[in-house]
Amino acid sequence: MPQIPEKIHELTVGQLAARSGAAVSALHFYESKGLIDSRRTTGNQRRYTRDTLRRVAFIRAAQRVGIPLATIREALAELPEGRTPTREDWAHLSEAWRAELDERIKQLNRLRDHLTDCIGCGCLSLATCVLSNPDDVFGQRQSGSRLLVERKPAEHTEPCRQDATPCN
Repeated sequence: MPQIPEKIHELTVGQLAARSGAAVSALHFYESKGLIDSRRTTGNQRRYTRDTLRRVAFIRAAQRVGIPLATIREALAELPEGRTPTREDWAHLSEAWRAELDERIKQLNRLRDHLTDCIGCGCLSLATCVLSNPDDVFGQRQSGSRLLVERKPAEHTEPCRQDATPCN
């Protein structure tokens, strides 16, 4: 990992990428989503403060555990004056995210355990398919992977299929 001298207070996008391990395109994306900030030089080059390294580390750690970027952005926006997250901030936020992660783990375990039930059929339209209808909300009423809008009896009976069968 390249070292940046202490006297340098701002980093180029290349230096930030090299130090953080994030691709330049990821840094540009984070900036476009309001997760990090830069200033522009007179030559229109981005410059990032050194504390952006910690902010990028925070973002990447949260992403690694499955936290969506929108949730990360909300968390960062709550910090006073847009400051860089501290260890205490991470502890507080990770505690708040724990229930969400536990629910995701539960769902993934359920999917894993039922994956072999659907792996060979290919239709994904079973009345109790845990992949296409995970909570089986409509399983008692009808089978299928789509919820069809229940129609009132149609007034027209023009054929809409090639075999001249009415659509309704």
